Order: sequence, then C-alpha cells, then structure tokens
Amino acid sequence: MISARRVLVLAHDVAAAGLAWLAAYLLRFNLELPEAFASGMLDRLPWVMALYGASYLLLGLYRGLWRYASLPDLQRILVAVGVAALAVPTLFTFVSLEGRAVPRTVYVLSPLLVLAIMCASRIAYRAWREGRLLPLVAKPMSTPVLVLGAGAAAAALLKDLDSSRRWRVVALLDDDAAKHGAEIHGVKIAGAISEVGKVAEALRVEQAIIAMPSATHGERKRAVDLCADAGIEVMTVPSLSDIVSGNVSVSALRPVELDDLLGRDPVSLDDAGLHGFLQGKTVLVTGAGGSIGSELCRQVARFSPARIVLFDASEYALYGVDQEFAGRGVPVVAAIGDAKDERRAAEVFAAWRPQVVFHAAAYKHVPLMEEANAFEAVRNNVLSTVVVARQALAHGAEKFILVSTDKAVNPVNVMGASKRLAELACQALQAGGATQFVIVRFGNVLGSTGSVVPRFREQIARGGPVTVTHPDIERYFMSIPEAAQLVLQAALMGARGEIYVLDMGEPVKIVELARELIRLSGFSEGDIKIEYTGLRPGEKLYEEPLADAEATLATPHPKLRVARARAHESGELLREVMAWLASPGDSRPEAVREALGRWIPEYRAAPGDQSAVAEDASRGKRYQWVASAASGTTRKTRA
Repeated sequence: MISARRVLVLAHDVAAAGLAWLAAYLLRFNLELPEAFASGMLDRLPWVMALYGASYLLLGLYRGLWRYASLPDLQRILVAVGVAALAVPTLFTFVSLEGRAVPRTVYVLSPLLVLAIMCASRIAYRAWREGRLLPLVAKPMSTPVLVLGAGAAAAALLKDLDSSRRWRVVALLDDDAAKHGAEIHGVKIAGAISEVGKVAEALRVEQAIIAMPSATHGERKRAVDLCADAGIEVMTVPSLSDIVSGNVSVSALRPVELDDLLGRDPVSLDDAGLHGFLQGKTVLVTGAGGSIGSELCRQVARFSPARIVLFDASEYALYGVDQEFAGRGVPVVAAIGDAKDERRAAEVFAAWRPQVVFHAAAYKHVPLMEEANAFEAVRNNVLSTVVVARQALAHGAEKFILVSTDKAVNPVNVMGASKRLAELACQALQAGGATQFVIVRFGNVLGSTGSVVPRFREQIARGGPVTVTHPDIERYFMSIPEAAQLVLQAALMGARGEIYVLDMGEPVKIVELARELIRLSGFSEGDIKIEYTGLRPGEKLYEEPLADAEATLATPHPKLRVARARAHESGELLREVMAWLASPGDSRPEAVREALGRWIPEYRAAPGDQSAVAEDASRGKRYQWVASAASGTTRKTRA
C-alpha cells in the first residue's frame, strides 16, 4: 500500500507518459497533426498511460523521495521507461485499434520525452527544496560560513548543508595548492587555510567549519588557532570513526572540544581480532556506570557480544548506562552491587558466567584518598580486585582485565600504591587457574569523573577563577574513547599477568589546559582569571613516563608496551594483605602508609612539605636516570 503522496507522484508520472505520447505525435508532424492520425493517437492514449503506470509500480519507482532524488532513482526511471517503451509497440502489434498505425518515430520520441519530463520535475523539486532555484531569495537569513578542508568530508558537508536554511557556504580553504581556484558543488576553493583571516574579512564571514575528520590533532589545532587569531568562531564535523560507523552524519556539527586539540591521533585497532575475542561472549564490566567503565561498554558493544553485564554500586549511574543501551540491539544486564561483596559477586558470576571481565571499579581521587580515607582506598581497590578475580577464576572466565593507573608507577600516594598492590594481587592469582590476567595502566583521561576538565568547565561557567595547584604541574592525558579502545587491544594481546602500559604521548601542563578551555569557552584570561592554590596531599608535579623503552618492552601495537615491573607470583603476599584488610588493627593514614611500604618497596610517600617539591622544580630539574632496585632496570623519572 502506497501513501497519498506517492499516489500523487504516480499520477504525475502517468500524466507525463500521456503528455509525452501526445507531444511525440505533434513533433512527428511538425505540430500539424493530420485528422487520420488523431483518432488513433487518442484511442491508444489510455493503453499507453496504463502500461507506463504498471511498469512504474512493478519496478519499485516510488521507494525513493523526490527531495533526495539521485543516480539510483535515475537508474530506476531508465529501467521502468525502457520496459514500458518496449511494451507499448509490442501491445499494439497484437491489438488492433481504429485509426492509422503508429508512426515509428513516435515509439522513439515518446520514451525520450517521458524521461525528460520525469527527470526534470524531480531535479526541479529537489533544487526548490534545497534553495537552489533562487538561492539568494530562498536563504536570505542564512549565516555565511567558511569550510576548512576540501576533501571528501567537505564535499559531503556541502551536499548536506545545501538543504540547510541556517548555513550558506561561501568559500572553501585547503592547503593543497593544486585545488586552489577549483570548485566543489559550485563553491570555490579560495586559498590556503593560513589565509582564513584574509578570506573571512573579504567575505564578511564570522564562522568557520573544520571539515578534516582524518587530520591529525596538530593540524586541527593549527586551524583552530588561525581562526581564533582572526576572531572567527569555529565548529567541526564529527570524527572519522563516527562518520564511517554511521553513528552520525558529516553535517552533525559540534563545537571544537579539548580532545580535538591535544595531539592524540586516532587509535588503530585489530578489529578482526577483537571480533574473534568478544563476539558472542558474555562480558562483565565492574564500575560500568563510571566514565571509563561506561566507555568500555560502548566499545565492547561494537564487537557483537552476546550480552554485557553492567556491575556497579551506584543505582543512579547504573540506571543511566542501562538506559543508554536500551534499543541498541546489544542485550545488557544491570546488576547492582558492591564489587567487594563476595556473596553478591558470586551471584552475578553464577547467573551470567562471563567469559571476559573488565574490572574498572576503583577509588581514583588522589587527595581525597590520601588522608582520612587511606584505608578505605586500599580496601576498596585491592579487596574488590581480589573478590572479582577469584570469582572469575572459580567460574572459568577466559580473561580478567584490571584497569590500573600510571600512579602505580613508583607510587607516592595511597591511591597509586593501592592500585600497585591490586596489580601484584592479580599476578599472584595468575598461578591459581586457567583464567588469563591482564593489567593495563594509563594516565589521566579527559572528562572523566573527578578530573580537572569538568571542574574547570564548572569554574568557567561560574565566571572563574580557574584554580590550578601549581604553574609547573603537568600530566599525561588521553581521551576516554582512546583509553577504552587501548584497554580492549591490550585485553586481546595479553595472556599471563603482563602489565600493559599505554603510550600517553607528551605531558600537558595543567595551566595550558586551563587556558585552552577558557579560550574554547569564548573567553580570555582577562575575563576568567587563573589562580594557583598549591599542591595537595599525595600530589606530585610530574607523572613518570609510562612507555620508556628502558622500563618497558615493545609490542606489535605502537601505542602499547609491556612493563618490566616486579611480579609477585607467590600467594604469601596475597594472604598477608587479605588478613590485614580483614583486621587492620591500626587504620590511621600513617599505619596504612607503613604497611604499603612493606609490600611495595618502590612506594615512597610524598613529602609533607610540598613547597620543597615546587622548589626543586623551580631549579629546572626535569629528568634524571636512576637505578630501580625494585625492578632491576634503568628508568627515566622526574627529579
């Protein structure tokens, strides 16, 4: 059954066939139709219209919409008209009607005229809907905009924006000099991206769109900086991976985010290997409601698992991620519970028998865990790891992946030491069964819960000031999707208790991060002040590089290395730690640090006088080579 609109379109096309039949006769006789042929023309007209209408319907001519008429629609029209053009003379060969025979010229002219009318009407309708018939009249209130980039993404963007009454692309810019002066969909490539200020001033443009989804972060940052210097607001198209996956269209414009400017290039994944690893399997993610856990769920969902078990203690967070997956086609199970609760963990494992387990649940906030909550940090991060890992062993899980942190590298705070202890616990459990344990360390992720970026955004929204602990403090950053993707890649590659470390690139000064966010929010430092508040408990100026060649081994993946870290495969350490967690005796922060020092030789609590740390930094000490007694290797560390 076809809609009323399509009935109207069918009527138009049948009428076009009739009109073409009459016009073909008139053209054949130079607009002076003899009386002898007129009756035959009219008697045959209903048959012609019926045959063309039947051909249109049988060949599915009305599946497409006129507004989006394109080459596939033209192909269907050609086939339908061709079939009807053959059917008409065939019919009149076997059916005798009054009047003279049909001139052969009419059989040729008629389908050509039908094609011309049908194609012209569709093109005219689409041009009208997209404002191309009278562009200046149809889009009088549209905003003129420059597009930076003149590749496939820019061409797709121009095509999509043709139908937009909000934007009117007036010029393209691209660094490929061979393209200068050419046109894409009628829009001229006016010059190089470096000329954006001059072109914008000449064309009176105050808005630009970066259409370079496959460009490096450095290239995007340069484009953003050039626009900022020219006083032009900037938007960008979605990432290439989102466009290719079909999640969004190229015209789903968004503001430029911090992720676009941090110099992190896209991650290359072994998609075939990950499909083999995850497809058809039950995957459990602890801390599934958190920023890392929820992103792990999204990435896992790409590889067609049988189901994802969402395990989290927070009802609100669990509800949010459960609702996000509703209707996506990937079955999810929302299991609320504390990962430290052995009874609840056993219930979840017995009910769903996960083959792959990602343990992302943890306390991560360094200053919050350093003093009053020191014992709880160790108890949560270590006990939850041991409880979930033991259930994975008991229920035959294939792999258990511990999401760790760069702060476990020669830790100076309780949070980092607790994660290092969790790593040692996993390595000790590796000898106890067939489950393969994999540990993945990475640094800070942009936008994660408790990170500096959400806090800076809140402070900017309040009008400032933006608070930074120290002008020299710096951290390694990556985006949440990149971190989750590399965790999956490490999970695929890992086998027997290895510690994978992610290549975090170059460290970023936190004050520069703050300045970028202020600028991206449309302000300057004159509008939003930056204040320095001093280092907090357990905090150090510099995180140690994770992927030094001296402390790690290369893997087939360029962004993953294996740490040469001390392993502890003996169960004695684990028994001692578990006994202490069950009955600590003294749980004061000082006693917790002392206990951590016994189990983790490389752990050194941060000095109480943080000014001494800042003083060292002010003397220009950056890196020095030191011998690590714990690992027996040479490593590069901050002074």
